[in-house]
Amino acid sequence: MIQQITKPFKYFFKLEAASGLMLLFSAILALIISNSNLSDLYFSTLEKYITLGTKDFGLKLSVLHWINDVLMAIFFFFVTLEIKREFLQGELSNPKQALLPIIGAVGGMVVPALFYIVINYSNSETLSGWAIPSATDIAFSLGVLSLLGKRVPISLKVFLTALAIIDDLGAIVIIAFFYSGNIEIKFLILMFISVIVLVGLNKFKTINFLPYLLVGLVLWDFTHQSGIHATIAGVLLALTIPHNIKKNKNSLLLKLEHGLSPYVAFGIMPIFAFANAGVSLEGLTFSTLLTPVPLGIVLGLFFGKQIGVFLLSYISVKLKFADKPNNSTWPAFYAVSILTGIGFTMSLFVGNLAFANNLSYMDGVKIGVLTGSLLSTLFGYFLLLLFSKK
Repeated sequence: MIQQITKPFKYFFKLEAASGLMLLFSAILALIISNSNLSDLYFSTLEKYITLGTKDFGLKLSVLHWINDVLMAIFFFFVTLEIKREFLQGELSNPKQALLPIIGAVGGMVVPALFYIVINYSNSETLSGWAIPSATDIAFSLGVLSLLGKRVPISLKVFLTALAIIDDLGAIVIIAFFYSGNIEIKFLILMFISVIVLVGLNKFKTINFLPYLLVGLVLWDFTHQSGIHATIAGVLLALTIPHNIKKNKNSLLLKLEHGLSPYVAFGIMPIFAFANAGVSLEGLTFSTLLTPVPLGIVLGLFFGKQIGVFLLSYISVKLKFADKPNNSTWPAFYAVSILTGIGFTMSLFVGNLAFANNLSYMDGVKIGVLTGSLLSTLFGYFLLLLFSKK
């Protein structure tokens, strides 16, 4: 009886599109609640402070910061594990295979940023959001692609996965260098010492995660107090996790990646989406989208992404720097390029960092990200439906 009841749920969570659907549901739920009688409760809960530990020795953060600084550190830890594995033995380990998504990702980061800068160049306050449209949401974009099943060649799915992973790497670098606060040298030195300890654990071939975790927790606290965004601690920790290519079954990296995957996909990311997608639509008009912040984001995500990814990829193939994905056509490749404009999770995250000291722009960020991602989803999906083989 229980097996019959749980069977549909097991099937759902096995779907490639499940993570993307969960994100979509969370975002819609956040929009509904933030525009209902529960809106005050929604926003006040996110602003409520929670202390872990004692008053004198503990961590006190708002609910929103617990999600964006702590849970997202775990998300970045997981993403970096994926990136490391891909470079060691995945699609990015072969230079010839890696070149096309790398070139496409560079175009997909630079051109959207230029779109945003052109719209906001005269305002130094809004200009800080230049990186918001440069990110691709891997769960959403792959979720949309997987809805088409075997109509889309596996090579295009591999291309989009690799591009999104490189995109995430680019976002990590941008966050580390452009969205950190005032640097505290003392804590920066303590961070460096923590990383040395982690590297030492790796060099001594420690395959028990507990020592890495304990040092990682200390590293997070030092990073949080150093002025560098706390999520970078997750990145640094993941880079030191050992991966034995010859003995995959005993690889700590693979065990952690597989173990964390469902919690990140169906826990952390939906929670982040629910906490960050809520925005009041009261008084929203078409003219609202024409204000610099949302307009720059929409143009960057919808036009900048597809132009940057497709144009640089097309040129690199024509100049024989890289190979076009097997069994794919240029129209289908262009449709996939449009899907890279689904920014959502990463774009909202960068938006929170860009306007951390000027929250008045965050509604515009959310409206721009949601609109640009929606346009990219609809146009990319229907073009793929039109151009892909049945």
